[in-house]
This record gives sequence, C-alpha cells and structure tokens, in this order.
Amino acid sequence: AYTYHKNKNLDIRNGLIMMASVLVFTVAGSYISSLLPSATMGSFSVFMTFLLGVKFIVRPVMTTKEDMQQVSPRRRMFQSLVCGVTIGFICGFIGAGGGMMMLLILTSVLGYELKTAVGTSVFIMTFTALTGAASHFMIGGMPDWRVCLLCVVFTLLWARIAAVFANRAQPKTLNRATGIVLVMLGAAIMMFKLIA
Repeated sequence: AYTYHKNKNLDIRNGLIMMASVLVFTVAGSYISSLLPSATMGSFSVFMTFLLGVKFIVRPVMTTKEDMQQVSPRRRMFQSLVCGVTIGFICGFIGAGGGMMMLLILTSVLGYELKTAVGTSVFIMTFTALTGAASHFMIGGMPDWRVCLLCVVFTLLWARIAAVFANRAQPKTLNRATGIVLVMLGAAIMMFKLIA
C-alpha cells in the first residue's frame, strides 16, 4: 500500500511539473506563432495529426502500470519537465490543446499505460487549451461565437460516446481505432487543402 501511494504521489507531482511547464511555454508558442503565416501553422498541425495516427497503428502502446513504475522518479521528473516545455511550445504555436501530442509523449517517452495517459493528457489539456485560446484571442481577435458554441456542444457529445467505447476496448483495439481516426482526419484535411 505504501509503494502504491508513493508512486501515485510521484505521478501527481510529475503531472503538475508537466502542466506548469506546458502552460508557460504555451504563451511563448502563441507569441511566436503570431509572427508567422497561418498556412505554416496549419500545415504543421495537419502533418502531426497524420503522423501520430500512423504511429498508433504501426506501434500500439502496450505498456502496463507495472512497466511505468520501473523508471526512476528523478528521470521521470526530468522527462516531465522537458516534455512539458516541448508540448507547451507546440500547443501555443499551432493553437491546439495538445492532447494528442501529450498522449504521444506520455506513452512513448514517459512510458505511461494507455488509459492513464489518456486521463492525464485530457486533464492537462483543459488548462493548456484555455491558456492557448486566451493568448490567441488577445493577439489575433475573438472567434465566431456561434461556430465556437457548436464545436463545444458536439465535442461534449462525442467525447461522452468515445469514453464509453474507450473504457470497454482492449488497449490494442483502442490504439488502432485512435490511429485510424487520426490518419483519416489528417488525410481528409490535406486533401481539402489541395482542392482549395
């Protein structure tokens, strides 16, 4: 029981370190993105979505909670800080919440088990998305609130449906489903960009 609580406390501490570094560098990324053309940021975001989808299809994340505990606390803390800085900058730069990017880092670099990584990334993404959005609104102006409201409603609806599926699915199935959705999304957006 002691080891379980100690490891849980280390995970919470590492999550907070990552969240703090993500938030700081989200603002820095937002400022730098305001100096670049919108097309550059959009292409980077689409390309990353596509690559992440391919990664989940080709190399599913099969880490277990026992595997997570094998890494030394000091190493995980350092990795959390470096990964938080990287993710924060990317989130601010492309104006995204960074959930997928965090999922990739948490599973591939920090060795988190998939469902723990999903929960951690969604929690951190709440704050990074809010910080990134506020920075972009201040630098680039307010969004169309009708479109914004529709996005919020449909995101909440489909997030609930997806959560039911994710909690019942095996890790390998979940990896493949996530990968297929991301690849299709990235390919569709690239195709629309070529047509336009």
